[in-house]
Amino acid sequence: MPLALLALAIGGFGIGLTEFVIMGLLPEVAADFAVSETVAGYLISGYALAVAIGAIAITVALSRVHRKTALIGLMVLFIVGNGLSALAPSYEMMMLGRIVAALCHGAFFGIGAVVAASLVPANRQAAAISMMFAGLTTANVLGVPLGTFLGQAAGWRSTFWTIAVIGIIALIGIAVLVPSIPARSDAASGILGEFRIFASGQVWASILITILGYGGMFGAFSYMAFTLTGVTGFSSAAVPWLLVLFGVGLFIGNILGGRAADKNLGATLLTLLIGLVVILAVFSLIAENKVATIIALVFMGGFGFATVPAMQMRIMRHSGDAQTLGSGANIAAFNVGNAFGAWVGGLTIASGLGYTSPLWAGALVTVGGLITLLIAGRARGGELRQKAVNTEATADPEWESQSV
Repeated sequence: MPLALLALAIGGFGIGLTEFVIMGLLPEVAADFAVSETVAGYLISGYALAVAIGAIAITVALSRVHRKTALIGLMVLFIVGNGLSALAPSYEMMMLGRIVAALCHGAFFGIGAVVAASLVPANRQAAAISMMFAGLTTANVLGVPLGTFLGQAAGWRSTFWTIAVIGIIALIGIAVLVPSIPARSDAASGILGEFRIFASGQVWASILITILGYGGMFGAFSYMAFTLTGVTGFSSAAVPWLLVLFGVGLFIGNILGGRAADKNLGATLLTLLIGLVVILAVFSLIAENKVATIIALVFMGGFGFATVPAMQMRIMRHSGDAQTLGSGANIAAFNVGNAFGAWVGGLTIASGLGYTSPLWAGALVTVGGLITLLIAGRARGGELRQKAVNTEATADPEWESQSV
C-alpha cells in the first residue's frame, strides 16, 4: 500500500480521537465550565450534527478543489478547531471549537476515501479505504483510553493540545506523501449538477443501507456500558478495558472487510450484515455470561466495522463522476445512523425492556439494512444479480439516473 495511506490514516486517527475522547473527559470538562454533565454531553451531539452537515456542505464546496489541497485545508480546520477547544475560556467557545473540528470530519473521510481508492489498482480499492479508516479504529483501541488517562492526569486541555499536534503531523504527511490529484467531476454540470446523483435509487439505497446497517450496531454499542454492568455484572472500572476489546474487533474487521469487498462487494456486504444480525441477537441472549460477552464484544465490533469499506465502495461505484459528493454523503449517513440507532436503543430502555434491549433492537434495525441490500442488490445495476454487472454498464433508470 502507498505511504500516502499512512498520512490519511494519521489524519483519521486524530479525527477519531476528537470525536470519541470527549466521552471519557466529560466529568472534568463539566466541572471546569461549571455545567451539568447533561449540558457537557451536548459537546458530543453538537459534534455529530456538525459532522453530518459538513459531510455534504464542505464536500460540495471543495468539489472543484484539487484533492490534496482540499485535504490540507481540512487538516488546518481540524487543527484550529482543537486549538480552540484547548484554549476555550468558556463552554460556548469549547462548543465552537468542537463544531469547527467536526466540519472537517465528514469531508476528510469522504474526500480521503476517493483519494485512497485512486492510489491503488481497482482490485485493491476497498482495502485502501480500510487502511485510511484503520486510523479511526486505532483511535478507539488505543487513542481514546490513552487520551482519557492523559486528560485525567494533566488536565483535559492537554488531550486537545495533543490532538492538535497529531493534526500537524497528519498535515505534514499529506503535504509530503499524497500526490497532486485533480478534482474529478462533470465540468459541464457545475457544482449544483453534482446533486444529480441523488436522482439515483442506488445512491439512496446505499445511504439507507449505511444508516440501518451501521446504525443497528452503534445503537447497541451506545448503551453497552449499561449492559456490561447491569446485566453481565462487570464493575464500572472494567468497562473501558472491555471496550478496548470491542475496538480490537473494529480494527480487525475493518482490514478483513476491505480485503473481502475487493473480491466480491455484494457477497461481502450480504454476509457481513447477516453476521451482524446474528451476533447482535445472540449477544442479547448470552449477555449474562461474562466469557461469552467478551467474545461477543469482539465479534460485534468485527462484523459492525467490516461493513464500512464495503458501504463506502458501494456508494462510490454508484455516484458516477460525483464520487466525492457520494462519499461525503455516506459519511453523513454513518452519523445519521449513529443518532438513529442510539435513539432506538434509548426508546427500548425507556420502555422498560431492560439493558439487553438495545442489542435485539439493533439486530432489527440491521435487518432493515439487509432487506434494503437484497432489494437494491438484485435490481438493475445491483451487486447481487446472477450475472455480474460491470460498474460502467448502463443501469435501469429507476435505480441509476441516466444523468449520473
